[in-house]
Amino acid sequence: ISPQFHSSTPLTPPLFAARVCGGACVEVDSDTEAVVGDGFQLGCIYCKMRGEVRAKASVDWYYRSSDEPEKGEIYRYQNQRGEIMDPRFEDRLAWNGSKGTDDLQDGSIYILNVTYNDTGTYTCYFTRTLTYNYYEVQANNTKTVQLNVVSRLTRGMASILSEVMMYVSIVGLQFWLLVEMIYCYRKIAAAGEEALREKEEGGTDEGLG
Repeated sequence: ISPQFHSSTPLTPPLFAARVCGGACVEVDSDTEAVVGDGFQLGCIYCKMRGEVRAKASVDWYYRSSDEPEKGEIYRYQNQRGEIMDPRFEDRLAWNGSKGTDDLQDGSIYILNVTYNDTGTYTCYFTRTLTYNYYEVQANNTKTVQLNVVSRLTRGMASILSEVMMYVSIVGLQFWLLVEMIYCYRKIAAAGEEALREKEEGGTDEGLG
């Protein structure tokens, strides 16, 4: 089967889209659990530290199942064009990274109609060329995603603990703010009483004089 080129399809989920936008870039690890029959985004973000430097990048994705000795290339994106390299993923992979530029920072791809056979190790290779006034610098980065395909989405212990800690932090912050408000109120009240007492004492002294 000959390689097939795909245009950039707007499949980006809102949460992931916010990670590289408006000139800001944050490297976030990809999700690792996909639901069979659904779509899934393999995240791969490699931020450029200096935005003013001109750059050009390409992204290569590799896949290895649990019963394969070596990984093989499944997708390549360069010059704003994507190419599916593995027939197992024919018509099921779409570019979901940086669009309309060769200066890539988001190299994510989207798997359509996930199957149990998609379980395995995915590796993203980022190749970036930084262009300065008199020379060029090659910068490479690798991201690995260990994908597990399940019948329905489950919440991992890490996710649960993270949410619990978030609520504990919120409650703790509110309690701290309450304590600070009480402290400030008492301090202001004490200062007011002190000022009133000094005023009364001053008036008494004037009367005696």
